[in-house]
Amino acid sequence: MRFLSPAAFAFLAAIPVVVVFYLLKRKRIVRLVSSTLLWQKFLAETQANAPFQRLRHNWLLILQILLLLLAVLAIARPYFAGQVQPTQIKVIVLDASASMQATDEKPSRFEKARTEAMKLVDGLRDGEQAMLVVAGARTEVRQSRTSDKTALRRALDAAAVSDSPTRLADALKTAGAFTYEKRGAEQQDVTSGEIHLFSDGATPPLGELENKNLPLVYHRIGQGANNVGIVSLDVRANPEDPAQRAIFTSVYNASAETKQVDLELLFEDTLIDARPLTLSPTNTQPLVFVAPQQKDGVFTVRLNIQDDLKADNQASIVSLMPKPVKVLLVSRGNRFLEKALRGPPNVQLSIAPALTDTAAGFDLVVLDDIYPSVWPIVNTLAIHTANTNWFGGWSTVQGPPIVDWKNTHPLLRFVNFDNVLIKETLSVKAPAWGISLVESPQTPLIVAGERDRQRIVWVGFDTLQSTWPLRVSFPIFIANALDWLNPANVNAGQLLVRPGDAFRMGLPGPVASAQVTRPDGSVQPLLLEKDAYEIIYGDTLKQGVYRLKAGTNDMTFTVNLMDVLESNIRPREELPLGKYNKVTASALKRANQELWRWIAGLGLAVLLFEWWFYHRRTA
Repeated sequence: MRFLSPAAFAFLAAIPVVVVFYLLKRKRIVRLVSSTLLWQKFLAETQANAPFQRLRHNWLLILQILLLLLAVLAIARPYFAGQVQPTQIKVIVLDASASMQATDEKPSRFEKARTEAMKLVDGLRDGEQAMLVVAGARTEVRQSRTSDKTALRRALDAAAVSDSPTRLADALKTAGAFTYEKRGAEQQDVTSGEIHLFSDGATPPLGELENKNLPLVYHRIGQGANNVGIVSLDVRANPEDPAQRAIFTSVYNASAETKQVDLELLFEDTLIDARPLTLSPTNTQPLVFVAPQQKDGVFTVRLNIQDDLKADNQASIVSLMPKPVKVLLVSRGNRFLEKALRGPPNVQLSIAPALTDTAAGFDLVVLDDIYPSVWPIVNTLAIHTANTNWFGGWSTVQGPPIVDWKNTHPLLRFVNFDNVLIKETLSVKAPAWGISLVESPQTPLIVAGERDRQRIVWVGFDTLQSTWPLRVSFPIFIANALDWLNPANVNAGQLLVRPGDAFRMGLPGPVASAQVTRPDGSVQPLLLEKDAYEIIYGDTLKQGVYRLKAGTNDMTFTVNLMDVLESNIRPREELPLGKYNKVTASALKRANQELWRWIAGLGLAVLLFEWWFYHRRTA
């Protein structure tokens, strides 16, 4: 046991004073009596000159000394030291992601984490400093390093939970930068502090921290996994009926029990369908709704269930009515390509032997083995041609074999390159603006990316000098390319935002004012510069439907969690830091455990007992 105020033991000098009061004789009162015959013993005592008497056994004296001892002990503030070692700095990392809204801790995991962090702040020793880092969609240093406990408590009170997934790796990297101290060029960094993470562990893999050797203490928050959540949502045209929409969604059951739930589909807050679901434990179930649509609007899927996390019980997506796609094919003649371009619905195809302008009147341009005099400014599919600004240079490779392709990219969905032979191709280095989708040992064969706000798909070889047009994958690839390059689809994809990510909207011209109506109905005005050509809105930490009005332009976008890791609210006992490293949830005491409150309460009980005992004796 240790004491925060050991100087208080000086008050023990009052104990002899209490004893002296019991040694003093009582002051005698003079009374006149007719005879002293019956008062001989009393007269013997009054004849003594000594002012003190022999100390007799007295329970009141014992109780009063005990009360004084307890009072002094309480003032000295005894405590049992926790196992946290003294450090220069303690970096508090507070998880503020969506899963911390779970109510298995009362009132929520986030409030429980905040309370535990407060205890750590209260237990800071003299000379120790702390800082607060809030981990959500973005890492925020809410309080720089300080020994001022009031400032730390104020920062903790101001922290708020969000509907976003967490990026703990970024937060722990930031915290690690404050817990290492440089010792010179020839010596390694040494730790000068500790990182205290208050979280349920719902985070993407932290393998990038495997070799960081962070001084991490993991305080696990949470009790159970009673949650069902929506983890995906997409809307597509119904291939069987262009007047209908197909809404694809997936529901995840994180609990270890089978759940019976109702899933509802709404269009602009009007219920149009509902399905009962039986969800197996720890499984995901996909579901498809088919619904008519006559105008642009918002589809919403909603779960009717009482679980511990509400942030993932609803998701929304903007669905725009299909519009004709104006495609310009610049080619000397390619029947395979022309037929593939006419295949998808709503395609208005124009064909020209050459390109003499920027094709601003089209949605996208397909260049087939043509070097135009003017390059298009719209999205472009370039086959066996390249702008000199796209690559540093190129050469020719004969008979390149296809060794790999990225079938997870939207352009290569359902596309297979088995048995595709190529006579020759342009050889380039993969540019910084794009990624290689199909590769040979010498060069990328297909590259896709965005450059100066223009989406580009580059195919390095002439399709007519290959067997690809004879394979079913060729028209599928062309359909995927039209879908990926279609500016209407690009814009629709930008209307689905993850919590914490910024929403961007280009402006056709300057606007005087803009405002955003948030999901809770509040209106937030935006400050715009006079020559602004784009609106960037970043306050998207709450999920729901946002409506942006900029001048005469109205735009609706949605923010959804849809994250399996956040919906799986089962608290993790361990945080894996790569393949061979991990951090186990700590059971260490987070602060010094002070005892003065208990001692003061015991002293009060002794005082009440002494008062009762005294009055019982004198009654």
